[in-house]
Amino acid sequence: MEMKDEEIIKQLITKDTEVKKLWHEHQEYEKILETFMAKSILTPEEEMEKKRIQKLKLAGKDRLYKIIEKYKKEGN
Repeated sequence: MEMKDEEIIKQLITKDTEVKKLWHEHQEYEKILETFMAKSILTPEEEMEKKRIQKLKLAGKDRLYKIIEKYKKEGN
């Protein structure tokens, strides 16, 4: 994410519960993915879980970007 986008998110967290939820989920997914990346070999189950988390993280990030773009278009 761009630094400016992160600044907008920090502003919106206090105003928008969806942004707050999405941002916290994004951070949690990042932590989980870091644990997978720290392992040299993943079991097939861990690999599937890693891919599932990556998809969830990406979907949340896409939603955050849509909210940010809407916020920018509104001129806030």
